[in-house]
Amino acid sequence: MRHRTLLSAACAAIALVTAAPVLAQVPAAPVPASAATPDAFTYQDMISANRLGDPQVSSDGRWVIYSVTTTDVAANRRSGALFLKDLSSDAEARRLPISDQGANTARWGVDGRIYFLSGKSGSSQVWRAETDGSRPVQVTDLPLDVNAYRLSPQGDKVAVSLAVYPDAADLGASVAMAQSRAEQKTTAQVYDRMFVRHWDTWNDHTQNHLFVQSIGSDGRAAGSPVWVTKGFDGDTPSKPFGDENDFVFTPSGDALVFSARLAGRTEPWSTNFDLWRTNSLSGDGTFTNLTDANDAWDAGPVFSPDGRTLAYRAMARPGFEADRYQITLMDVASGQTREIAANWDRSADTLQWSRDGNTLYAIAGDVGRTKLFAIDARNGVVTPVTGDGHVSAFAQTPSGFVLAQDSLTRPSELYVKTYLGRELPRRITNVNPQLDAKSFGEFEQFSFAGWNNETVHGYVIKPVGYVEGRKYPVAFLIHGGPQGSFGDSWSYRWNPETYAGAGYAVVMIDFHGSTGYGQGFTDAISQHWGDRPLEDLQKGWAHAQRQFSFLDGENACALGASYGGYMINWIAGRWNDAFKCLVNHDGVFDTFGMGYSTEELWFTEWEYGGTPWDKPEGYQRFNPANHVENWKTPMLVVQGDLDFRIPTSQGLSTFTALQRRGIDSRLVVFPDENHWVLKPANSQRWHDEVFGWLNKHLSAAR
Repeated sequence: MRHRTLLSAACAAIALVTAAPVLAQVPAAPVPASAATPDAFTYQDMISANRLGDPQVSSDGRWVIYSVTTTDVAANRRSGALFLKDLSSDAEARRLPISDQGANTARWGVDGRIYFLSGKSGSSQVWRAETDGSRPVQVTDLPLDVNAYRLSPQGDKVAVSLAVYPDAADLGASVAMAQSRAEQKTTAQVYDRMFVRHWDTWNDHTQNHLFVQSIGSDGRAAGSPVWVTKGFDGDTPSKPFGDENDFVFTPSGDALVFSARLAGRTEPWSTNFDLWRTNSLSGDGTFTNLTDANDAWDAGPVFSPDGRTLAYRAMARPGFEADRYQITLMDVASGQTREIAANWDRSADTLQWSRDGNTLYAIAGDVGRTKLFAIDARNGVVTPVTGDGHVSAFAQTPSGFVLAQDSLTRPSELYVKTYLGRELPRRITNVNPQLDAKSFGEFEQFSFAGWNNETVHGYVIKPVGYVEGRKYPVAFLIHGGPQGSFGDSWSYRWNPETYAGAGYAVVMIDFHGSTGYGQGFTDAISQHWGDRPLEDLQKGWAHAQRQFSFLDGENACALGASYGGYMINWIAGRWNDAFKCLVNHDGVFDTFGMGYSTEELWFTEWEYGGTPWDKPEGYQRFNPANHVENWKTPMLVVQGDLDFRIPTSQGLSTFTALQRRGIDSRLVVFPDENHWVLKPANSQRWHDEVFGWLNKHLSAAR
């Protein structure tokens, strides 16, 4: 079926005074509230802000290379560049000229050179340049795009991931199969097993597989690449968000260890990712499952500096994607494993070994913040390295760390910090100098007794231009996941400071199910989508109004996406007198229908207690579709038509229910967006619509 924008289908027709034809008219975006003060941070500032990421420190600790993505809102595009900074100097970072050809994903080789991906040759290939970015040389010359790569410890090989047809005889045959399919006149897609679509893409029958390419002394490919995972039925890196952290060379460089899930017919309801070792780099099709004893998720393999120990992250419960990642150490010689920091009730992410092999560093959520932690590999003692804010990435230096860190009031910048010193991280970049003159709302974390009388945390943000004694309209933001968190971090999609900049106070509750408060707290939402978190939201909203007198409780709108959108639908039927308006982005309307229409079935089957036919009561117990008769609150519904996680039928059903009941409602569909709204122009329209909806239904401060 051909897609067409649903906005045009909802147009009103106008008749001209003359006998001209009737014209269709696209509804204009409502007028958003203006900035609270001339210097207030707004969503226009957010959309156009630069985005820093992926810091990589050279082995001698002198240089850090990182990426900066810029946004041209008028041209509706983004572009990236690589910057190099001397850590021994206060000099400004320098943009590398290789960025002009689209360089990205920079990594340091053992030879001190920079390796990176670039599309200069017409496809994404691995390139090499000198430390200063000069004299670029193309390393790989493959017939397919390289989607991820990893250098060997000796620097003589590179492992690359390519999307190939797994049943092809070789790489050339895979390319020929792709060409043959492209020349077919039929558009039929035929499937014999599930995962016919995932995230925002229909399955094209390819898989991500690993190839190893030898590198000559001149930096160019030597010989033909070897298909080292041929015969393996699965993706590495995993689709759609996997990267080179899913695979690693062994210390001797004679094999690869990779994290992958066998596809077969169980892939859509399995979270059994294992660590596999190629028995050689010859492509003989044989592999060893290193973690066969664990039927849950094993990920992120990293070898210790001496090569004797393999560290990785492991979940314990099959089928649960939000289980705690425990840190596991495997003795390479014997295969024996042991957990460290077993009593540390946080979920580890992004493991790195210290240079002496005595410590592991990991990022983890912690009570509304995301910190870097040091874990003693011998006794499991855990020590926080950072405090406030959100650490998204880190790299080690001889004296400490380079951190990519953001907060509620600042997008990601680079900071340096000594290992366990008490000093605060020191900022060394300023990729958004225009924000220095902007005003942000003051924020405060608070806590209260929620479900089961357990402590629940939240954040409140004062509007920009706050005046003591006044009451302000409120944006009540509900996070998705549901195993997620709204805390002291920056977002380019749901940024609470944009609401503060428009004159709204903001309240965010990390209800039961949120991450960073212990695994038991996270577990509490499964099979309880509609009772425990709703009780937390209700109690948190009441507590916030008592504690913060500037909140206008009679003048508030609740907004949420994904699970947050589900909760908006649930609030509409079960707490329908609390808010003057609602905003639902890609939210679940019919939990029973989700069990048959979403792609990652492990999610619904865990969250609702089984399959829809075995446990129908689990799908119906907290189903918003069963309470539409109670709906009365105006609602804005937003849907991405490429969202295969929560398909378009869910948003359409929500809008149908609202319209059929005669409730003030508006549907905004983005045919070219998935679960998120990413394109600059679409993001601009999204915010115009959302802020216009609030402006329409909420009164000004009084």
